[in-house]
Amino acid sequence: MHFGGAMAWVKLNVERLEHVEQLMEDFADRTGLAGTAVPQRYLWTDSFAVCNYLALYRARGDGAFLDRARALVEQVHEVLGAYAENDGRSGWLGGMDDRKHFLSPTRSGLRIGKRLPERGPDEAFDERREWDRDGQYFHYLTRWMHALERMAEATAEAQYHQWAVDLAFAAFDGFVQHAPGGGEPHMFWKMSVDLDRPLVPSMGHHDPLDGWVNTQVLLASDQGVDAERRELARRAEVYRKMFAGRDQATGDSLGIGGLLVDAWQLFRVLPDAADFSRKDIAELIDAAGAGLGAVIGQRQLEASPAHRLAFRELGLAIGLRAADRLGASARSASGPDRLDESLAGVSDWPPLADEIERTWLQAENRDFPAWTDHRDINDVMLATCLAPSGYLGPAPGADSGKEA
Repeated sequence: MHFGGAMAWVKLNVERLEHVEQLMEDFADRTGLAGTAVPQRYLWTDSFAVCNYLALYRARGDGAFLDRARALVEQVHEVLGAYAENDGRSGWLGGMDDRKHFLSPTRSGLRIGKRLPERGPDEAFDERREWDRDGQYFHYLTRWMHALERMAEATAEAQYHQWAVDLAFAAFDGFVQHAPGGGEPHMFWKMSVDLDRPLVPSMGHHDPLDGWVNTQVLLASDQGVDAERRELARRAEVYRKMFAGRDQATGDSLGIGGLLVDAWQLFRVLPDAADFSRKDIAELIDAAGAGLGAVIGQRQLEASPAHRLAFRELGLAIGLRAADRLGASARSASGPDRLDESLAGVSDWPPLADEIERTWLQAENRDFPAWTDHRDINDVMLATCLAPSGYLGPAPGADSGKEA
């Protein structure tokens, strides 16, 4: 790169970081992480937010961003690890006393953070209202496991890893149903706040895969112990049985991005893996490719921004950032293999992430209700797209200790 090009790249990178800083500062003020507002926590959004503060910490070398990440983790455990104010119950989830919650705030799971209380045992199911009711989502719990494990990697502090493992055990025990007589296990999509009854009994398309991938990441941690790894491995085997042979392709942009992030996370821990290979990673890339072909063929990303859900597209863009990293890191030293072939088929994808990013960086596209009605999640995921290193983590072989 010539000198002028290098200077232009540095200027662009600085502008991106400044934009991320502003997005995350506004988010902190708006949701009560900073200032005097009452904390308003939402588990999915906060999972990405923690990682964004890690990205800023790594880029700026400013401990204030790490302090913000720590404070957000603490506030999530304080708010979403307890019953909501509009719930007839009070105290910590699972009936934990203060000491148990202090030591293991995730051992009973974490609430979603929806405004309406969960549906009562005697209330009729209403699909529309169920979206606005509290409870626990498995795919939100896996996002929080990921955020905690990124904190463990960034700080080398074992408590974050332990909390991620505690949550992994709680999620498996709460969401996985073992059929009587040794039948095939099944997962519930949404559980009650206390994980004692299903609120939506169907199984999420990628829930078993997400459970398996996050378990593999936890298994690879150098902060784990043998007894913990044996329990994680047992659960990983059950997850794998549930998704083995299932078509993972999806036409949902957010789900496609999730497949690509999963592929990257598996690649990151591949050197420590015992029960998967580059072929398994290639299969996720292929499934993502099939889905993205449908999205592009239907011209979903060409519709008016007023009628698009930005956070779903930004999830795709984050996955494409992961695919770009994977393509740069995964070339086989022994010659082309199945993963190299799959990556060659998606080598033209990364510029699509730039197009999605440009769309939602335009201020006029963030004035529509489709953006403002979901401002927190949209802002935070746009920040992740702009600075994905905190969420995606370093490549294999990079410094796995403190990241700043």
